[in-house]
Amino acid sequence: MKTKEIGREQVWLISAVVKWTFLALLTGALVGFATSVFINLLNDAWNFVSGFGKYKLLFIFPGFFVSYMLVYVYSRDAKVNVVEAIHSDFGAVELSAIPLRLLSTISTIACGGATGKESPCASIGAGVMYGFSRLFNLDSRDMQKLVTIGSAAGISAVFGTPIAGAVFGVEILYMGEMLYDVLLPSFVAGVVSSMLAGTLHAGALPSIAISIPQIEPKIIVISVLCGVFFGIVAMLHVELLHRTVRVFKKMKVPHKLKPLLGASLVAFITFAFGDFYGGLNNQLTTAALFGARVPDFAFAIKSVALALTLGCGGNGGVIMPTMFVGATAGSCLSYYFGLNMQAVSAMGFVSLLAGATNTPIASTILAMELFGTKFAPFAAIACCTAYMVVGHRSLYSGQRILRPKTAFFMRREDGEGNTEIVERLENVPYARLLRHSYNETKMKLHIGRKKKK
Repeated sequence: MKTKEIGREQVWLISAVVKWTFLALLTGALVGFATSVFINLLNDAWNFVSGFGKYKLLFIFPGFFVSYMLVYVYSRDAKVNVVEAIHSDFGAVELSAIPLRLLSTISTIACGGATGKESPCASIGAGVMYGFSRLFNLDSRDMQKLVTIGSAAGISAVFGTPIAGAVFGVEILYMGEMLYDVLLPSFVAGVVSSMLAGTLHAGALPSIAISIPQIEPKIIVISVLCGVFFGIVAMLHVELLHRTVRVFKKMKVPHKLKPLLGASLVAFITFAFGDFYGGLNNQLTTAALFGARVPDFAFAIKSVALALTLGCGGNGGVIMPTMFVGATAGSCLSYYFGLNMQAVSAMGFVSLLAGATNTPIASTILAMELFGTKFAPFAAIACCTAYMVVGHRSLYSGQRILRPKTAFFMRREDGEGNTEIVERLENVPYARLLRHSYNETKMKLHIGRKKKK
């Protein structure tokens, strides 16, 4: 490349850095403030309902009904799914519908629903930056990037972990690839957003010092096996959520009775198993991460409560509940197999998220930011294992699969243009597939020995 061309290239690259750093600083400030207002309103609503003591359980019925009306009646066809909007419409979301969805989330969580607050914050970030893009007539590509950055900043504000939140907001878009050109502004916006949210007392995930074992072959094997377990739990968690949503959709009862039916079931869970599985309660998650004993099937109860809440018309996020499921599943596993309870619970906290959302990199970084860098090797192994075991499923239906996880699968489009992942050898018996894999591995090892000689 000629010297003149090199100079021009550097001018353009530096200009892009300056431009997106400025926009990222602005994004972090706007989104951090907006998400902080929402989180504080949610906290106030939760404290108000909790003030009614044992009678607060009655709020779940009007809470779920209001949420259902706001989501399925007043904003039924609105484009508020951030991941799908970024893929199909350059990040265009319906601004008028976002306040309704936020109110439905407050109604759901404050009254005892088992959802989280991170997805609404991602929607706030996306909506704020989409409105900013429209106000200043930015082109579609810049608008798409700003909406992505705003979504990542919203997640960072909730987590209080700027790097993990920023990477999660980018990694969640595609399975198998990442938009590296959005990383720098996402990092900057995430740092500003999380700092501002912390200043405004909007809350964050706790940083916990855990006992970390020394790295040795035994611990590596245990990390892999734990990853397999958490991958299976993540698979069941995802399948339960999607199937429950489908069951409620197909249920032949008047639509307005569905939220009341779901509220009755969630209220029964609360009455039977205690006030640990709905609202902003995170006692069991914290207890598991501190190494305390939690109920054996707490992870299954939370997964069912989340599925029922979202299936019947409740609104909210899935990340916080998924972390709850992971931490309590880790506590149960470690108790029965005599493992380090803190380390395995922390491993479950991040690896179940990695598997259920296909975000192993963001989940590993989250482990480092919450539990320290010495925990990274164990978290990375468990996260990547869970990511593989869960298959091509995801809690987010809008997540696009760009690269199958193994060579045994391929991408295929159906008649409607939708992409699906299928086996390359669909009709071949499993015994034949295993025999073929064994022979192929044996042949490669044999060839490797010959080359060494």
